[in-house]
Formats: sequence, C-alpha cells, structure tokens
Amino acid sequence: MRMAARIRDIRIPLLLAGALVAAGLAASGVVGTARADGEAFVIPPPVVDEAAKSGPETAVLAGGCFWGVQGVFQHVKGVSRAVSGYSGGDASTAQYSVVGSGRTGHAEAVAVTFDPKVISYGEILQIYFSVAHDPTQLNRQGPDTGTQYRSAIFAKDAAQRKVAEAYVAQLDKTGAYPAKIVTEIAPLKGFYPAEAYHQDFLTLNPTYPYIVYNDLPKIENLRKLFPDRYRDKPVLVSDAKS
Repeated sequence: MRMAARIRDIRIPLLLAGALVAAGLAASGVVGTARADGEAFVIPPPVVDEAAKSGPETAVLAGGCFWGVQGVFQHVKGVSRAVSGYSGGDASTAQYSVVGSGRTGHAEAVAVTFDPKVISYGEILQIYFSVAHDPTQLNRQGPDTGTQYRSAIFAKDAAQRKVAEAYVAQLDKTGAYPAKIVTEIAPLKGFYPAEAYHQDFLTLNPTYPYIVYNDLPKIENLRKLFPDRYRDKPVLVSDAKS
C-alpha cells in the first residue's frame, strides 16, 4: 500500500475504527489463525546451513510490507535487532515516497541481526519462508503490488547465498507451497534504514486495520509453529535507541 493509504490512517478517528475492526476479527476467529493470504507454511529446516559463527550476523530479507516482516523477527529469540529499510537500489532513491513508484530497484526489506550461536542463518530463513511471507507471490504480497514488495534474499556473502539457494531448491521439492518459489536471491549491495515512522510499526499500532488483518496472524503463527523460537516481548528499534 502507498503512503496515503498506509500512513494517514494513523490519525485518531481511524485508529478507533481500527480497534473496532480488530475486535470484530478477533471475535470471528480470524486474528491469530491464518495469514491474509492463507495458512502459514509448515516446512522442514534447511538441510544445508552455515556453521556456527562467533559474533552477530545480519540477514537482509524482503517479503512484502516491511511492517510485518520486521514484527515477526522482533519476536524471534536470538535476534538482537530488526530494522525496516530498503535494499536493491541506490542510496539516492532510498526514500519511501520514491520507492513506492516501483522503479527504484529497491524492495522493502528488513535487516535482521542475530546471534548464530542461538539461531542459525538457515533457521532465520525457515521462519522467513514459513510465517513471514508467501514466497510464491511474484512482485506482490497480499494486498500490496509492485516490485518493491517482491520476495528477495540479499545475501551478504557466498555462504549465505549457498544456504539460500540450497533451501529454495529443497523447499520446491516438498510440495508445501501452491506454486513454485519466486524468491530472488541477490548480492547485498546496500541496506538503507527506512524513515522513523516505519520502525516498530506493528508493535506501536496493533489496532491499525492493515496490521490486524495482514500481520498479527503472522505473529501468532510464529508462536504456534516455532514455540522454542518465539519470545513474547519484541526487541524494538526504539528500545535500542533509548
């Protein structure tokens, strides 16, 4: 969704309307049971994974609107930081108003910093392919369309690329998805943090209708499918700054 559709609704009257939507969806059993585009995908862990490393590692992942992807990984144990931003284009065009044109090469992405002694890169990808988004949707995700919403893994080195490519090949053979995985695997050329109002958006706006329908179910699916990986208190960008 574009700026006018996504940000202007933060105004108080529409947040109140969002609360009513949230209550109605919760009563009907929609919230926390399925993603807007279907159930979470139950998939095996990667056969090929990185060896345990010392020190933090970062995975840059795109899977539609970064609000939900960031929110998911903020609830994952071993993740110390998840920042919404842009990757795939130049620094000069890494602004929301420009990226929304779909002509910058950027995708809305999230830089996930994690401790590989707690959770591996492959396990980060398992969550990404299972609950964070639908990797079979080409240049779109749920209600959002355009190349800026594409499924993409931006690998920072050959080791990450090897794990990602092997996992996509493995998952395509499982039959867990309704169609072939279309996730782009590209070298990481740069990551540019998004504007402050995009950070921690899911946590700060839990009754916003877009979040209620598209993203809160992802958090619940994370809790149900990965109980050993889930943490209730998210790690927020704002907490790190404070």
